[in-house]
Amino acid sequence: IVAAGAGLRDDDGDRIALDVKTGDRVLFGKWSGTEVTVDGKDLLIMKESDILGVIS
Repeated sequence: IVAAGAGLRDDDGDRIALDVKTGDRVLFGKWSGTEVTVDGKDLLIMKESDILGVIS
């Protein structure tokens, strides 16, 4: 994980914290996320729900 946001908001407007953090290594499906290029680096933007697991 290169960067992570603050998390989603529930129906009451309260934050739901993410289970992943910057620096985590994750597994995801082949067709997950959206590929982008930023400053010459290929990156993948995805929702936390697309993550299959965190590698320790």
